[in-house]
Amino acid sequence: MPGMEYTHSYPSPLGPILLVSDGEALTGLWFEDRGDPALPLSRERVEKSLPVFERTEEWLDTYFSGMEPGFTPPLRMAGTDFQLAVWNLLLQIPYGETTAYGELARRIATQRGISHMSAQAVGGAVGRNPIPIIVPCHRVIGSNGSLIGYGGGIDRKVKLLAMERAAGDRHSRP
Repeated sequence: MPGMEYTHSYPSPLGPILLVSDGEALTGLWFEDRGDPALPLSRERVEKSLPVFERTEEWLDTYFSGMEPGFTPPLRMAGTDFQLAVWNLLLQIPYGETTAYGELARRIATQRGISHMSAQAVGGAVGRNPIPIIVPCHRVIGSNGSLIGYGGGIDRKVKLLAMERAAGDRHSRP
């Protein structure tokens, strides 16, 4: 049905996650206890089983088992050109690694052929990521290594990064 949004709840080890789809692609993901930042602007929503939710659950099951999923479910992110550029950079951050807001700002500036981009502007776009975990905004840290900003809560950011590092450690041992 045009204009309809579909939802599905996923029981993650860090708390229930609400998945949202337009029927074909994942359009939103957030921890249910943190609320839906887009709720006042959203269309009608219906709980429904969809292939995109099955694929997303497969991704999340693999991820939460401590392994890199190796694929991305179909995503459709709505945002400004700037936000989309930042979110695409987030998808390039390797599993188990982090990058700084300033580094993302440098990369955006290079892409746009400008001399400087504000790390704060990048932080604003990172904070509006509609599909965290899969679009790994938790992998972005402060330039001094501090774990700042995460819509799901800093405690979850710490757990997600620790889980990815532990998985990387297991795979790098002889």
